[in-house]
Amino acid sequence: MDEDEKLKRAVSWLRQADGLLVTAGAGMGVDSGLPDFRGAEGFWQSYPALRAHQLTFQDMANPRALARSPELCWGFYGHRLQIYRRTTPHKGFQLLRRWAENMPGSTAVFTSNVDGQFQKAGFHEGLVAECHGSIHVMQCSEFCSDAMWSADAFEPVVDEVNCRLLSDLPTCPHCGALARPNILMFGDFDWIALRTEAQESRLNNWLASVKQPAVIEIGAGKTIPTVRNFSERVGSRIIRINPTDPGIASHRGIGFAGRALETLELLNDALSFG
Repeated sequence: MDEDEKLKRAVSWLRQADGLLVTAGAGMGVDSGLPDFRGAEGFWQSYPALRAHQLTFQDMANPRALARSPELCWGFYGHRLQIYRRTTPHKGFQLLRRWAENMPGSTAVFTSNVDGQFQKAGFHEGLVAECHGSIHVMQCSEFCSDAMWSADAFEPVVDEVNCRLLSDLPTCPHCGALARPNILMFGDFDWIALRTEAQESRLNNWLASVKQPAVIEIGAGKTIPTVRNFSERVGSRIIRINPTDPGIASHRGIGFAGRALETLELLNDALSFG
């Protein structure tokens, strides 16, 4: 199928859909200026201080790193929190919202991103499922309870050259132990999943309420295929957008080899004038 045929099919699916399910990985945020940490070299470009120690994203996003060096680990997470707070979601988020306005079921989101950009872009809080949690929510690192609380009061001061937190470490308001982001890390047995489970329950209810949803999957890779697997499990009309891995079985959907914003704009132009 050539690009024109794929575009026509995608437009047809979007026009026939009674709801829009957006499934997204790290590639969704790249056009907003966010890093995707692809490979060790990509990670070290964002955090050069960690190159000398040969620490990768998998090493830092790990409860053992928090226990071993909390200032270094919170330097990493504190810096990310600062970036996400000051980032403006790109235009593609609004295009997705606009497409869903005329669909009876509107839109829902399933994302592995922890950055909160969908909520920031105006997507309904109750229909965003963050399968890996959120950096904007905290929990106790000692798992003293299943309590979670907003990170809004935490204002990290970070030495970006050395990737170290200079301000006070955040603590659990219930027991005083070190706090951590409510994010599913590698080798993580203490992540409190209650918030994400509630989100996914609401998403499942939404899926049961629509008969013919269109699925737009954006920037979801194969290394951790959670989002890709979810798309294929719940959808048969999947529009996969990925600059390097757009392949998808023809009975499942169609793939576009491109970045998020440029491909969404291409689809928007076709919807408007096709």
